[in-house]
Amino acid sequence: MKFRKTILVIIFYILTLSSSFSIEADVFIQSTVNRASKILSENLSKDEKINKLKIIAEETVDIRGIGFYTLGSIRKSLDENQKKKYSKLFREYFLKSFSSRLSEYTNPEIDVFSKDILSENYTIVNSLLKGTSERPEVKIDWRVYTKDPENPLIRDLIIEGLSLARTQKEEFASILNSNDNDINALFKTLKEFSKN
Repeated sequence: MKFRKTILVIIFYILTLSSSFSIEADVFIQSTVNRASKILSENLSKDEKINKLKIIAEETVDIRGIGFYTLGSIRKSLDENQKKKYSKLFREYFLKSFSSRLSEYTNPEIDVFSKDILSENYTIVNSLLKGTSERPEVKIDWRVYTKDPENPLIRDLIIEGLSLARTQKEEFASILNSNDNDINALFKTLKEFSKN
């Protein structure tokens, strides 16, 4: 009886520990880039690499959060159906854009060297993409959303000081401004990109 009680206490203790397991933002980023680098160095077709990179992106990037940020203030005027449609189209657009760009690299080496905790919700992780004979080294900062410490998510990449989320937001704003803020014009652009 005493033995069973001890086992129950141990199981409870393990479950409590695993349920409150938090991942440090810098460890999360280094692990993510190592996974991507492994795929890129494997002898796979470009399509196979793209499919594997999409899985990593879906697990580690806050695609929905980035999507609504890049939509800007117009998101407040959308109804629920338009928001759902946008989320679906943006996810397809993001995954294609992200994975096809990254698949061009062969075995990129990224070293994480520091982190800056901005708040309970955000940490900036600093890293360096090592240079090769074909490309210079590149400074990459990762904006990590850490509200749920068990499930950190990437919210932005800042490459040599340029925020990719902000750049995307400006591109979408330009499309909307050129079309009297008609969300359907943006839907069309996202659809066309994902089809090609």
